[in-house]
Formats: sequence, structure tokens, C-alpha cells
Amino acid sequence: MGLLILRCVFVFVAAGLGLSIIYSGDILFNTEWMFWAVFLGVMAVAFGVIALDMAIRKKHLESITAVYFGMIIGLFLTYVLGLALVLIVSNEAIRKPIQLVVGLAICYTCISLLLQTRSDFRFIIPYVEFAKEIKGVRPCVLDTSVIIDGRIADVAETNIFDGKMIIPKFVINELQAIADSSDRLRRGRGRRGLDILNRLRTAHAEDLEIFEQELPEFAAQAVDIKLVILAKHLQGKLITNDYNLNKVAKLHGVPVINFNDLSNALKPVFLPGEHFDVRVVKAGEEPGQGVGYLEDGTMVVIENGRDCIGETVNIAVTSVLQTSAGRMVFGKC
Repeated sequence: MGLLILRCVFVFVAAGLGLSIIYSGDILFNTEWMFWAVFLGVMAVAFGVIALDMAIRKKHLESITAVYFGMIIGLFLTYVLGLALVLIVSNEAIRKPIQLVVGLAICYTCISLLLQTRSDFRFIIPYVEFAKEIKGVRPCVLDTSVIIDGRIADVAETNIFDGKMIIPKFVINELQAIADSSDRLRRGRGRRGLDILNRLRTAHAEDLEIFEQELPEFAAQAVDIKLVILAKHLQGKLITNDYNLNKVAKLHGVPVINFNDLSNALKPVFLPGEHFDVRVVKAGEEPGQGVGYLEDGTMVVIENGRDCIGETVNIAVTSVLQTSAGRMVFGKC
């Protein structure tokens, strides 16, 4: 309702502005069609602005703020330039066009600069810097391995992520390079990663953000170090499957979510004495042992299960072993 009232008021003000231009006497109208041309032209601009406002539904506050600040700074610098030009160019007919052209360039430069750095605003007072602080949920920076893995798309559909998922531009470039590889296996992994990105963008467009800015700290750094620098810069978390990257990020004090650790943590917990059904798929290493697998990939070693290969048996859990490679359950028929 508030927007509807605002748009109606805007249309009425635009109509009044058109009539004031016509009756101001600054423009001479020789024919009646010129009168209507000016009035309808002003109204067309007004309705065009409203249509553009309605067409752009998703408006980002940081972008609008960047435009406002850039315009204010640009106009102020243009005003200062005009004061300086009075002393340099005495001819007003020459000075005004120069001021307008240079002012337009200054406004554009200021707005462009703030739009490109809108995620890193700094309000600086001499000797004091009020840096941007992330309150509440933190953004999650995705690395190449977790995108290729593919589970990130399924996890995102559970709405477990409250913050934005950040995908750096250099990660997309790395995925494209892998997809263009001459090695068939690497090429398949790269294309899978690109498919996962498209799936995330389609299903979670509002929660997905591509970070295209090149930070000065990125110069001559490997992709893994860039990810750590970016996560620290955004005060966010790093999501990865890479063991080495996990260690490096922790050394830099960056919170890490390792999907392999998360997957192991979500596997069902079995206590000695519990019973469950499992299909024996192959023989074990020890005499009489059989081996089966749960739906999540957990290996089950079954005592006296070799004779039941190909069958589903009910076992009693005897022990559970947690290793770096995953969890193993031992039981007997």
C-alpha cells in the first residue's frame, strides 16, 4: 500500500511538473501539439521510472548505497572543480561545458569504484578505522573439491545454511580448466562441478554469491591460499573436502567445515549388542569373515558370515572402530 501511494503521488507531481514547464514561459509553443508533446514526454518519463522500479524486484542495499555515496562524492568533487576552473578559465561559455563533462566522468568513476568495492566499505577517520564487522551468521566460502564432490547441493536443499554461499571467481576458473582437461577423468570431474554450480544457482539463487573482486593479497598466491585469505577477509567459514587445506585454514584461524568429517559425524551410531540387517557382499580377510556395507557406505565385518555371501543376515554388533578413513562395524551372525 505504501508503494502504491508513493507511485500515485509521484505521477501527480510529474504531471504538475509538466504543467509548470509549459506555463513557465521559458519555452514558446507555436502549436498545440508541442504543448501535448512536452506534457506527455514528462509523463512518459515518470511511468518509465515506475516500470523500471517494478521490473527490478531484487534490490541490494549495498549497491543502492554505493550509487548514492558515489553520486554525492562525485557532485562534491565537481563543485570543487568548478571553483578551481573559475581561476583558470575566465570564459563562462567554455568553463561550464568543461565542468559538466569532467563532472560526469568524476561521478561515473566514483560510483563505479564504490560498486566494485561495496563489500569492503571502510569509514576512515584519521588514526581510527571502523572496519566492517560480520554479525550473526557468517558466509560460507566453497572450494573446488566440495563443489566437485556434489553433496553440497543436497545439503543446501536441507536449508542448513543460514548465511550466503560464496563462490570465488578463481574457483570457477579452476573448475573450467579442469573441465577442459585432456584427461577424461579430470574432464568428467570438472563438468560435474559445473553442473553442481548450475544446480545451486537455479535452486538457491538468493543464497549464492559469486565473489569477482581481486584482492591485493591474492597476487602470486595459489588457489588454496586465496581461499583462506578470502574466508578471513569475509570473516566467514571455509567448506572443503581437502585435508591439507583444512589444516592450513586452521593454522590461519579460519573456521572450517570438512564435509568428510560431517559425513562421518552423521553416520548412525551402533552400540555393542544392537541388532540390524545387512547384506553380505564378499568374503573378509580372516577365515569365515564376510563383509557388507550400509547405505551410507559404512563397512560391516561379519564373523561367520562367509557362508552367507549374497544373503541378508541379522547381526549383533560386537564393536565399532572409528578410523581416519571412516567407521567400521564388527558383528556376528
